[in-house]
Amino acid sequence: MPARLRLSGVVLPEGEHRELWVVDGTLTDEPVADATTLDGGWLLPALVDAHCHVGLDASGAVPRAEAEGQALADRDAGALLLRDAGSPADTRWIDARDDLPHLIRAGRHIARPKRYIRHYADEVDPEDLVAAVERQAARSDGWIKLVGDWIDRTGGDLAPLWPTEVARAAIARAHELGCRVTAHVFGEQAAAELVEAGIDGLEHGTGITAPTIARMAERRVALVPTLVQLENFESFAAAGEARFPTYAAHMRSLYRSRLDRFGQARDAGVPIYAGTDAGGYQPHGRIRDEIDALSTVLGPAGALAAGSWAARAWLGRAARLAPGAPADLLVLDTDPRADLSALRRPRHVLLRGVRVGP
Repeated sequence: MPARLRLSGVVLPEGEHRELWVVDGTLTDEPVADATTLDGGWLLPALVDAHCHVGLDASGAVPRAEAEGQALADRDAGALLLRDAGSPADTRWIDARDDLPHLIRAGRHIARPKRYIRHYADEVDPEDLVAAVERQAARSDGWIKLVGDWIDRTGGDLAPLWPTEVARAAIARAHELGCRVTAHVFGEQAAAELVEAGIDGLEHGTGITAPTIARMAERRVALVPTLVQLENFESFAAAGEARFPTYAAHMRSLYRSRLDRFGQARDAGVPIYAGTDAGGYQPHGRIRDEIDALSTVLGPAGALAAGSWAARAWLGRAARLAPGAPADLLVLDTDPRADLSALRRPRHVLLRGVRVGP
């Protein structure tokens, strides 16, 4: 049973010193006489990994015990809200576990046959994309994940998977079903076409250009750049160089220009959030690494917001430590806005009002 706790410290992001109590896993500002006081000077809404894959590794779906370990690794790093950006595994059992993070699912990736990683996606031809969206909406928690581009072996370079009008119809159908749509995108063409088709978010987004950035800012299309994952671009390029030299050169060019493009997106007002792309080819539990990397684009305070309260608001969850909100938070000794390394030394991590962590 969750403990009755008293918290006293500087509450972020407001920066005001307040007292809060925890009763039955929920925050209140009503004093509780028999509460246990937790030490610590800064209270931070729990971290968010806005792009990860629970139940997935490089070969596809993993057994439940391995998925549990992934979720625990994220939890122990302070990420208590996860947006699962595509997984073939059924992870609904996590919802019954009070000791595991809150999970927002996007169903399974949707891709074309032989145009994405094997065993990951619901693979369909363009004429069946709308039906696949309907299928994955039933498995999701309000998100759909498209694979926007991948290497076209005929052309030897990145190319969009979906004709623009097909993507537009699928996105419109997802919106009718109450879902937002995001997409894996590396290159320039798919990013531009999907934004014009009405998409709600881009993952990776290394190919965003000035016109695409302007449209994203106008429509508030979110960007989750997954900076720690982008460090793999050289290995992707090297793996394809012998057969697809154009692709390899393109991937290296996208890597070199990534920070400049993301800086342009920041300056234009594109909403940017922190996500690690854990699962598949990245280990779980790296949200603090991602926030550190994102600070090169957003600054420390901006990166912290992108991995905490701003991301929570974007995902429709309580963004502030206020009465009635779930007691999901980190208790820190120092101000993480000034020193992000404070995230690596939490005094306490509370999930649903219970102290968790390693």
